[in-house]
Amino acid sequence: MSKFLRNVQFQIFLLPILFFYTVFTIYPLLKSLLLSFTDFDGYVKEYNFVGLANYMKIFQDDAIVSGISYTLIFAIASTVLITVVAIPLALILDQNFATRNLHRAIFFFPSIPSGLLLAYIWGFILAPISSGVLNKVLKTLFGLGPQPWLSDPVLAKVSTIVVSAWAGAGWHAVLYLAFLQAIPKDYYEAAAIDGASRWQQIRSITLPLLAPAMTVSVMLLLTGGLKVFEIPLALTKGGPGFETHTITQVIVLRGITEVQYGLASAMSIVFFLIVLVLAFVQVSWMQKREEGIQ
Repeated sequence: MSKFLRNVQFQIFLLPILFFYTVFTIYPLLKSLLLSFTDFDGYVKEYNFVGLANYMKIFQDDAIVSGISYTLIFAIASTVLITVVAIPLALILDQNFATRNLHRAIFFFPSIPSGLLLAYIWGFILAPISSGVLNKVLKTLFGLGPQPWLSDPVLAKVSTIVVSAWAGAGWHAVLYLAFLQAIPKDYYEAAAIDGASRWQQIRSITLPLLAPAMTVSVMLLLTGGLKVFEIPLALTKGGPGFETHTITQVIVLRGITEVQYGLASAMSIVFFLIVLVLAFVQVSWMQKREEGIQ
């Protein structure tokens, strides 16, 4: 069979994927772009062209500005925190000890239930009243009064980020663990013969060879953090005020609750561009870092 015919066969197999990708991704995106220039309210089929009016409203709305600000803080902070926890955790889980498979399962477990369920459970732990589990522990051990974990602006942001890190650290540790197990043991044996300490082996062998894993992990964390919805919603319902309002919550609020589909579509387009630019910059920068290491 000629090379041309083989290529045609491959293209035919890709057609179903292209069809579903177009129907479920490209078409909704183009439809959102069209609606973002209209006053469509979702009830009547007729709508008017309003130009850039919806885009102008975006940065005049306190809830939207607060949502963008908190979402960026959440995405960056949770990415850094999970990465800082996941790499050392992966190094520990890569060691040869009797219960390592059990420990891997225990740390991976929080990534299995839905974020909404985990957030509701953490809501009881962080309840800002004296009956909250964490407040009870602090009172018993240190005699502290009840702390407003979910009602103070700063503590609410910290709490949502920490809960998200707790839920995601195990999954990303397993990702790093998979890359760790692909590193040839000969490298460590040669380094040990040369007298390198354990820390020198980690710094000179492990961390450089984990660069591809870090690129993938950080990309997933950053894009996932920008799309966060359920954990802040279940823990704080966006409060206090708009302090933990995410951009996805604001889009749902403006689009579905307030039936401003034109404005919500404009916000979706702006949000899409923010995610696209940040993901492109992060992946490009970290791939150049990988090439520099190699």
